[in-house]
Parts: sequence; structure tokens; C-alpha cells
Amino acid sequence: MPRRHWATAGMALGITMAVIDGTIGTAALPTIGRALNVAPADIIWATNAYQLAVTVSLLPLAALGEIVGYRRIYLSGLVLFTLASIACATAGSFDWLVAARAAQGFGAAGLMSVNSALIRFIQPRARLARGLGLNAMVVSTAAAAGPTVAGLILGVADWPWIFAVNVPLGVVALALGLRVLPQTPRGRHRFDWISALLSAATFGLLILGLDGLAHGGAWMTALPTVAAGLAAGAWLVRRQTGRPRPLLPLDLLGIPVFALSIGTSICSFMAQALAFSALPFLLQTGFGFSVFQAGLLTTPWFLATAVAAPLSGRLMDRFPAGLLGGVGLVLMATGLALLALLPTHPQAVDIAWRMALCGFGFGLFQTPNNRTMVGAAPPERAGGASGMLATARLLGQTTGAALVGLILGWMPGMPIVGPTTALTFACGMAALGAVVSVLRLRARS
Repeated sequence: MPRRHWATAGMALGITMAVIDGTIGTAALPTIGRALNVAPADIIWATNAYQLAVTVSLLPLAALGEIVGYRRIYLSGLVLFTLASIACATAGSFDWLVAARAAQGFGAAGLMSVNSALIRFIQPRARLARGLGLNAMVVSTAAAAGPTVAGLILGVADWPWIFAVNVPLGVVALALGLRVLPQTPRGRHRFDWISALLSAATFGLLILGLDGLAHGGAWMTALPTVAAGLAAGAWLVRRQTGRPRPLLPLDLLGIPVFALSIGTSICSFMAQALAFSALPFLLQTGFGFSVFQAGLLTTPWFLATAVAAPLSGRLMDRFPAGLLGGVGLVLMATGLALLALLPTHPQAVDIAWRMALCGFGFGLFQTPNNRTMVGAAPPERAGGASGMLATARLLGQTTGAALVGLILGWMPGMPIVGPTTALTFACGMAALGAVVSVLRLRARS
């Protein structure tokens, strides 16, 4: 029992750093841009490099973890992430920062890709739902807390401390991991390098194309990039079809409840990303709140998630995941609709309770969804399930953020109408996720 608790604490610390660095860096972009004398259109690559590196390497690292062991992938990712954080904090130029952020992203992918798979070997089956509930709470809280943490750090220190704080935390997480993380079974199959490259090309080209469209890039360049990503994806599917342990988990996607859970996850994280990307514009530009006030107003979202995530893990003993997920996403959709319908001059309390409703609904959904995905996979395919879980989250987040860019680009000079339109889209995606979740009630596992 003590070793299990220490392993859980170490993994929570590692995944918190990996997830929070995806949002904390975004909140600090204006400050970093001014310090390094970089134009706003270019400084976005300090975030894009991180997200791109994470997304293209998740599935390959998850597949490699099934061969060399999840513990080795996790600890290697933690070492790389910590060293790259030092490089980010000491970056004297923009090019160096982008390169360091990319390295940090590859390290974060090592943590994210096998995180859920390791939990399956840390927790006994009877406690797996609670273990995944705690992990879902940590991930959701870290993702939502990024802007608030960035504001607190930048209020007392310069921007390099955004990344420097990872170093002592990384050392502690590494010490714990080396001591308590379990060894896991290793597969005897060979790593498919060609499929790994195709996977990276698929997700990398799709993200670059969507990002180009979202930030006003030329359609003549962005659309062929998306088309090339789709072509690489088609080649990957063809190559992976029929393989016993494919890098792209087609075998798991053939399980109806797993496939529906992936669809639910993508919808929910698209809704979350649409909201998180649109709310700063609505609160600051539309309603006139300061950066710090806007950060405080989003706090109820992740506090409510932190309450709901472990609660939903306990409720799984009494209610099916499809029902819990559906109810949670209906609550989230309701909260998003109410945010979109806010009056022109809202009170802080009017915003706060709507945020809390969204966060509670999201937390109620996430734990049962993750437990269903991981539990539907055979133990020897835990790595594939873990990698697909993280990929679904990032795919939804990336697509949602790109949609906000497109919506705001179509509605320039509309500080309230643009963001509220994005929130309406978020409401629709959460409602669609609720429908997909309920479909799992009749799906076979």
C-alpha cells in the first residue's frame, strides 16, 4: 500500500507538469514575446512546438512502451522534460526557446503516452476506477489551472521561472519513479518504424494545416497540408490493418465501447478547448476584466472538476459509464449555453457558478470514460489504450483551439459575438458527446 501511494503521487506530479506546460506557456506568450522582441504571429510557435511534438510522438511512444516497458518510457520522458525545462529557462533567443519547447514536448509525450497504462499496473482491479479518477482530476485541474498559475508566477518573477519551476519538481518525481514505479511485461514483437513515421506525419500535417487555417494562413498552403496528412493517415491504416499489435490501435477501435469512448473523449475535449480558448477574449476584451480577474473567474471550473472526478469514480460502482458520461456532458453543455447567454455586464458570481457547472459536468464524465477505455483493452494492449486516450484528448484540444481561431477570424471587431459563437459551438460538441456516450449503453465490449 505505501509503495502504491508513492507511485501514484510521483505520477501525479509528472503528469501535472506535462499537462500544465501546454497551457501555462500559452498564457505567458505576450510577456515572452516582449522580452525576446518577437512578433505575436511568431511567438505562438513557443506553444505550437510543444503541442506538435507531443501529438506526433504519443502513439509511437505508447507502442514502444509495450516493447521496452512502460516504466522505461515514463522515466526517460521525465528526464528529457526536466532537462528541456532548464533549456527553456535559460533560452537567450527565440529559436533556442522553440527548440527547447519541442524537446520538452517529446519528454511530455513520454509521460502522457504510458500514464494510464502504468496506473493499470499500480492499482488493483478493484481500485482501478478510483486510480483513473484521481488521474483524470489531476489532468483536468492542471489543464485548467495553467493561466492562473502563469499569472501568479509572472506577478512575482520573470518569464523564465515559468519553466524553471519544473526542475525541482522533475527531480522529485524522478526520484520517486526510480524507487517505486513497477516493472511491466514486455512484448517480443519488433517496433514498426515506418508506421511510427506515418503516424507522426498524419498528426503533424493535420495540426499544421489546421493551425494555418486558424491563424489566417494561406488556404492554398493549408489545405494541401491537411490533404497530405489525410493521405498519410490512409496509408497508415492500410499498413496497420490485420496486424496483431498495431501501432495505431485498430484492434481496439474494433471494440464498439472503446471506439465510442474515443469519440466521446474527442467531442468533450473539443468543447473544453473551444471554451478555454474563447473565454479569455470574452472576459477580457468583451467584459473588461483584467488578466488576473479572468484567471480567478475560471478557477471554479477546475475546482468543480477536482470535486467531480473522484466522485464519479465511486459512482461507477452503481451506474454505467455511458449514463454517467451522458449526464456529465449534458451538465457541461448546459453550463456552456448559459455562458454564451451571459448579459453584457455580468456580475462575477454569474460567471463563477456557470464555470462551476461546466467543470462539474466535465469531471463527472471523464473518469468513467477513461476507465471504460482502459478497461476495454486486454492487459497486453494497455499501452495502445493509454496512447489513444492521450491522443484523443490532444486531437480534441487542437481541433477546438483551431475552430476558435477560425471563428474569431470570421468575426473581427466583435469582442462579445465572436467568443459567444465559439461557446455555442462548444455547447453543441458537448451535447454531441453526450449522445455518443449514451450509445455505449447498448454497445458490446
